[in-house]
Amino acid sequence: MKTQTPILLTTFFVSLVLMLTGCSPAPDDTEQPVTEPQAQADLVLTGGTVISVDDEIGQAEAVAIRDGRILAVGSAAEIELMIGNDTEVIDLAGRTLIPGFIEGHGHFLGLGNARMILDLRPATSFDEIVEQVAEAVADAEPGTWILGRGWHQERWDPAPEVAFDGVPPHHALSEVSPDNPVLLTHASGHASFANAAALAAAGIDADTEDPEGGVIVRDDEGQPTGFLRQAAQLAVRRAHGEAEQAMSDEERQALFERQVELAGTEALAHGVTSFHDQGSSFSDIDGFRRLAEQGNLPVRLHVAVRGESNADMDRKLPDYRMVGHGGHFLTVRAIKRQIDGALGTHGAWLLEPYSDKPDTAGLPQTPVDDLRETAEIALRHGFQLNTHAIGDRGNRETLDLYEALFAEHDETDLRWRIEHAQNLHPDEVPRFAELGVIASMQGIHATSDGPWVPQRLGTERARERAYVWRSLLDAGATICNGTDVPVEPISPIASYHASVTRLMDHGEYFFPEQSMNRMEALKSYTIDCARAVFDEDLLGSITPGKLADLVVLDRNILTIDDDELAATEVDMTLLGGQVVHVRE
Repeated sequence: MKTQTPILLTTFFVSLVLMLTGCSPAPDDTEQPVTEPQAQADLVLTGGTVISVDDEIGQAEAVAIRDGRILAVGSAAEIELMIGNDTEVIDLAGRTLIPGFIEGHGHFLGLGNARMILDLRPATSFDEIVEQVAEAVADAEPGTWILGRGWHQERWDPAPEVAFDGVPPHHALSEVSPDNPVLLTHASGHASFANAAALAAAGIDADTEDPEGGVIVRDDEGQPTGFLRQAAQLAVRRAHGEAEQAMSDEERQALFERQVELAGTEALAHGVTSFHDQGSSFSDIDGFRRLAEQGNLPVRLHVAVRGESNADMDRKLPDYRMVGHGGHFLTVRAIKRQIDGALGTHGAWLLEPYSDKPDTAGLPQTPVDDLRETAEIALRHGFQLNTHAIGDRGNRETLDLYEALFAEHDETDLRWRIEHAQNLHPDEVPRFAELGVIASMQGIHATSDGPWVPQRLGTERARERAYVWRSLLDAGATICNGTDVPVEPISPIASYHASVTRLMDHGEYFFPEQSMNRMEALKSYTIDCARAVFDEDLLGSITPGKLADLVVLDRNILTIDDDELAATEVDMTLLGGQVVHVRE
């Protein structure tokens, strides 16, 4: 077992003493011996396997923590020297200690909100969804909106007998909810299903034209079915937003804080100590800032600005740029934009038409000229640009734009990102490394989407272009992993398992030649996600001097068999050296 060497320990201790005493080291020609101080730790974790994810340190047996940071990493005997009368000691009892997981792409308030509305992910038929809504209506006042999220038509077995774009019309749903508007968001977030009351509230009828970037799915008579793809769902969302305006400021603040609390609790229970939020409005960022300054943010947030106009961003971004605010709990220095939609709703922008819907190649969402304006604003104010691109055309257009701007402005190491990068033409793969663009991908999407991806793309196109992690890594690209929660559950373990096995729920493998190895997958959830937000000096590895964000697992995910990975449990989560979650 590789452990930290005494030289590394001594170097850190000497630096610590010099920092505390304010002394300078003796000149080299004095040749005075250096005595190692017996630095006392606040907390020691020992008796297990420490996977540092630091190539210089490797694996160790114990970790010492002081003042919220990692004091030392080494053998149990070395770290024992730092145990004093006031040191708390946690016996790992053979378990495994790793850096805190970093959720590389999620929606923080969306996670909290998802715990307050109907969870439609388990539904295996449209009838089950109707039953869930009927139960919610029974407990709701007339006029109250019923919200839900997580349905996916590809999970329904058998498929509906009468369907339009794979989804039945709203009539059965409307029958059980005649007095309550219902809005049910697709698992991807890129479509919604509305009942008659919600369609009426939004003013959508047979004469309503499709908005740019969206489709109102219609039946054979031209009537809206309730299925709203991409931008078509915005009208219903606006209607719901108008209904929420009746809430008082106190009610809105209480709702916001409850969403933050629920999201934080779930994140910490899964070992997530940092969260890349993609993204939030200025108003929500104001709320995050207030909580950060109060010391009430439950995890470290890296927030991208989203949903604001280019003009407003150009004016307001200087007031919202924050790095490590509130004790390293809030960073805002990214913008999130979206060039296309999702593959599941035929919205991803492809180079060739869909195999199962040859009349379309997707639904572009942001004109390239508008995205370029956003990019110029990002450059002007020192912000990253994180662009949602799923289809191979969407990724090509985004990389072309990035490359042109980097050359015009002679910029390097901007670490601009492409969120998802799910379908890449082989020509685009090496460009990620060449341009220094982060591939922000979600391992769990490959195995969750895998059963139906060949339907959308055809088998050969899926094999060549879908979720090509191995190709990206071999080309030298950085992958930052995640779950896109609440699209998928916030489980790093599930996404890690998917990343290294590509095993789908039905027992088949989704082009396993594109798998990551164990350490690559762990780095994609730790140090590489830290690097994706310029935080590699603070987070992502168990290295002396870094923040003590740590996770205790009940088994070693580098050595156990593949079939054990999915059963791995998070036993304990530490944030800044404090235990914030213990599995019951």
